This record gives sequence, C-alpha cells and structure tokens, in this order.
Amino acid sequence: MLPITHVVVGTDFSAEADLAVNRAASISKALGAKLHLIHVVHPLDLYAGSELSFSFQTHYQQAQQEIVKTQIDTLAFKLREQFNIAVETATRIGRAHTEISNYAEQVHAGLIVAGAQGQHTLVEKLLGSTSARLMAVSKSAILIVKNKEITTPPYRHVIAAVNFLAGAENVPTMTRTIAPDAQIEGLLIFDTNQEAHMYKAGMNETLLQQYRTQALADADHKLSAIFNEQTLGKKVSRTILSGYPSQSICSHAEAQHADLITLGKNEKSGLENWLLGSVSKGVAYAAGCDVLLAN
Repeated sequence: MLPITHVVVGTDFSAEADLAVNRAASISKALGAKLHLIHVVHPLDLYAGSELSFSFQTHYQQAQQEIVKTQIDTLAFKLREQFNIAVETATRIGRAHTEISNYAEQVHAGLIVAGAQGQHTLVEKLLGSTSARLMAVSKSAILIVKNKEITTPPYRHVIAAVNFLAGAENVPTMTRTIAPDAQIEGLLIFDTNQEAHMYKAGMNETLLQQYRTQALADADHKLSAIFNEQTLGKKVSRTILSGYPSQSICSHAEAQHADLITLGKNEKSGLENWLLGSVSKGVAYAAGCDVLLAN
C-alpha cells in the first residue's frame, strides 16, 4: 500500500462536517500528510423548477464562492495553528459527489474523509446515481465519521471485517495506518445464507457439518495469514462469527465498543460497486461508529 500523503475532506461548515474535518486533520498530522479542505457550491440550475436567468445564477454562484472562500480560509488557518499541518483549500461549483471525486483524483488523495449529515452521510453523495460517478475515487479509501464526540481521540478498538475477496489483504494494513495504536480485531462473518441455500438444494446435515468444519478451518488459516503480529504488532486478534454479514458486523462492533469498522473492496467490481454492495452499504448506514472503506 502506498503512503497516504494527501487527505481530502469536504465541508459545508455544519457541526457534522466539523467532526469530519477534525478527524481528517488528526489523521493528516499523524501521517505527515497535506490536508485538503473542499466546499462545493450547489448551482441553482440543479434545483427543480429553477427558471432564473443565466446571468443571475452566475452572479449568485460567484458571490457564494467569495463568501465560502472567507469561511474556508479561516477554517484552514485555525487548523494550521491547532494541528501544525499543511492545509490547502478549494471551492467548486457543481454536484458534491462529482467535484469531491474529481478533486481527490486531481491531488492523488489516499483518503477521503466524509462527515455524517443528518440521517445520511456524505458517502451517499459520493455514491451518486450511477457507479460511474465513483470512478474518480476508485483508488482512494473513504472514512465516514459518525462518532458525535467533539474531540477526536485516536482509535482504540477497530473491527477489521474481511471476506477474502481480492484486496482483503489491504484491510489490515490500511487499518493499522489509520489506527496505529489500536487493538485490531480481524473479523470474518460466516454467512449462514450459504448454508441455507445448500440445505434447500438437498445437501444433508452430515455434509453440511463437514462443509462448515472445513470452511471454518480454512477461514481461520486465512485470517491468521493476513492478521499477524509480524505485520500488525501485538495488538491484533481474530474472530469468526456466523450470521448475516452487515448486521453481525455492526452488532459485534457495538458489543465490543469499537470506535471504527474497516471494510475492504471487491477488486472484481471496483470500489464503486463495493460501496453499493449490500454489506458495506448496510454497515455504513447502520454502524454507530466510524466506518473506513479501504482500497
């Protein structure tokens, strides 16, 4: 995994965005990375029923950019003083998911930090209406900040969920990068839906038990290979559970008082489809802690 030298965080200057900005600044300081603050002005012509003249829309957008520039420059100054990091600012006009994605690609960002907004998160904007809109961030990890604490202490207990698809080996490394001092718990959810399908297909209980025993042994061997002390240090453990993946991941994270869940991507379909997948999307929406979607 390449070092993260640029971190992008979008802000609308809300309380939720401030939490994401502070987390992004903390991570940037720890990694020695440059922090990029970006605000996207929503153009009037994207609103339904807008019949304003082009000149008025242009004037409005320019005025908004000037106001935002003052706000974002002030925020950048505070972050430089507080965290002693390099901060760059940018304002764009357009759709948030497109502009943030394009900007992240432009600066070669290794991480995009997104803040929760009400009942939804900025990741929903990043998802957009089609998977093609995520192509620009296919090489970036995305951290969704859901923790509502004003302070941003280092992550202490991380659930790193893997499924052994291509790219799973990147999850532990990315997790340790973002949470260098945390206890990392490698988690595999043995999907009971697979057994249900086998049973419906006519497989008897004896064969199912043999399959289950072998599958669990293989899973433990694979977990041991990618979650090892030599690579991640002594603060690492492994857990295998049965159940529905997204629900089980969130429930286990809550039971363990985890402050971060890390998920990997499916190399076959790319980050855009992995984000749209039922497991990662379910975790992103349902988790009570921060969620990192690793590349």
